[in-house]
Amino acid sequence: MNKQEVDLLSKEIEMLMTERGKLLKVVGAAAVLVANTDSRSLPVTAVGAADLLSEALNNLRDETLKDALESVQAEGR
Repeated sequence: MNKQEVDLLSKEIEMLMTERGKLLKVVGAAAVLVANTDSRSLPVTAVGAADLLSEALNNLRDETLKDALESVQAEGR
């Protein structure tokens, strides 16, 4: 692998890590929202989206969800 390829891969990894950080904040905020929402108070039109979000959060690895909650400083909320 030459220097140009290494530099390109390094930039790609940096971009992916930045994107991961942003996505963790979104997931963390969504998890806090779901945890603090009474599903009975949701409009009927939002129930399907809330179910989809809840299912997606439940399908995450525990470590990923922990990282997400930590990214929004929600541990223990």
